[in-house]
Amino acid sequence: MSQAAETRRGTATAPGNSGLPAGRSSLQHPGRRADFWTLVIFAGFAIVVVFLIYPLFDIFRYSFLDKTTKAFSMSNWKEFFSKMYYLRAFWHSIVIALLTTFFSIVLGIPLAFFTTRYRIRGTNLLTTLSVLALLSPTFIGAYSWITMLGRNGFLRLMFQSIGINLPPIYGPLGIVLADTLQYYPFISLMTAGALMTIDRSLEEASENLGARSVRTFFDITLPMIIPSVTGGALIVFMMSLSNFGTPMIIGGNYLVLPTLAYNLYTSEISETPGMASTVSIILMLCASVVIVLQQWMSSRRKYASMLVNRPIVKQLKGIKSVVAHFVCYLIVFLSTLPLAVIVYYSFRKTSGPVFKSGFGLDSYRQIFFDVPKTVMNSFLYSLIAVLLIASVGTLLGFVIARKRNAAVRALDPLLMIPYMVPGTVLGIGFIVAFNRPPIILAGTATIIILTYFIRRLPYSVRSAASILKQIDPALEEAGINLGSPPGRTFRTITLPLMQGGIISGAIMSWVTSMNELSASILLYVGKTMTMPIKIYLSVADGYFGTASAMSTILLVVTGVAMFIVNKYFNRGSETFIAA
Repeated sequence: MSQAAETRRGTATAPGNSGLPAGRSSLQHPGRRADFWTLVIFAGFAIVVVFLIYPLFDIFRYSFLDKTTKAFSMSNWKEFFSKMYYLRAFWHSIVIALLTTFFSIVLGIPLAFFTTRYRIRGTNLLTTLSVLALLSPTFIGAYSWITMLGRNGFLRLMFQSIGINLPPIYGPLGIVLADTLQYYPFISLMTAGALMTIDRSLEEASENLGARSVRTFFDITLPMIIPSVTGGALIVFMMSLSNFGTPMIIGGNYLVLPTLAYNLYTSEISETPGMASTVSIILMLCASVVIVLQQWMSSRRKYASMLVNRPIVKQLKGIKSVVAHFVCYLIVFLSTLPLAVIVYYSFRKTSGPVFKSGFGLDSYRQIFFDVPKTVMNSFLYSLIAVLLIASVGTLLGFVIARKRNAAVRALDPLLMIPYMVPGTVLGIGFIVAFNRPPIILAGTATIIILTYFIRRLPYSVRSAASILKQIDPALEEAGINLGSPPGRTFRTITLPLMQGGIISGAIMSWVTSMNELSASILLYVGKTMTMPIKIYLSVADGYFGTASAMSTILLVVTGVAMFIVNKYFNRGSETFIAA
């Protein structure tokens, strides 16, 4: 070969890149790869448009239509802001969400601090039980508190026997109690992660200057973990704001926006759902404002440290050890108590809605012989949804992590829309949008499966993208440079490295889909009823034994899923927070 040819070849290739053109990554070189991932990006936009923009646009459009003339009008918005009935529900939602967030912080921060900074016996058990309480359906806790503190609850009767009259559980007190004891793990787990990464030198410097431990915590430690605390608080606020099951069961006449939207939609089902759509838009706006505020608070100052000396776990002695153990176990006991009560009542003998003395399997026989279709629907719908979530979410996560072009930068935030859309709102959007041509899905299992899919898809996408940030693209480049087609490279190199995170995320998505109520309560018909819907209807009809048995099944499913994730994939906390 001539010297000129050698020179031309040398200038056309990038050093160390196995013959690839200079300035080009091997991930961008093969046309087939670009074509395939372009189709994935296009599919992502199609999913967003069809299953998010289209239903939500219908909600937005109906909120500006007059019920009688169907012409553009602000009448629905004027009615909402002029009637105390609607404004009261709005302020109820804000108050409940704020109180739940406050008390979750009060419980979550001490639990995180004690379990990360001091040697607390049974820390793993405490974490597992708190997460189990969080992943259980929200309405289970509400129903359990009714059995304990309702008008004839056993705890209420026990306190009355010694002359103590407890306040009524129905209304705001019950909602805040049930929500707080379910959602505080968001705060404790995220705060615990932050506490374990603080540079110990900062706290030691404060103590060396004479500051007491309490002042060091508030002046040094707490400001350093503010992003994690506010991140957990944001999740708690949004979960409480959009929670449908708890206020519907234990709220009594205390209306909040999700139950108001549900009531309005069911009353407008034969006409244009104008007011239900208006309430739904307001609910979404509240969630959006809170997200913006949290991001603003987190960006106001720098919270980073050098991480030279990580915190050490100290051994407490004497009364301090007793107090720390008591606080931790009391918090987790209160959040786990409703689950224990549910399991206990599931084995009580029943005669219809009446509990009898003794124990038996009457309730379990009833659900497996009378409503086996309901149990099968829950498992089948959630399984199909998770297969879609895992496959689509992995592909979309790949393009978001590896392709940072203009289309991907636009797609990324769009895929996060379901995160701020409450289930009630999405359910109304689906039933309105897919109850007419060109897509008619109302009354089918497909519409419920698609709801599960779109609600959990962002978590799978974000999980896959996060995993890929830990995988060096050079591994994929090496496979392509050795002649492996892009598709085969993805299947044989990238996918196996992502496997643990994908499976753990899929398991948690399956559990949360199994427990879905807020959207499916609006979409189901008799043949598509699921266990959460049946539990809710059973509680409303007074059949507590049946409700307890099905709730126990959901709890067992949740517990087994947690065990599998923690034992085999060691990603319990991260996946759980996303779910």
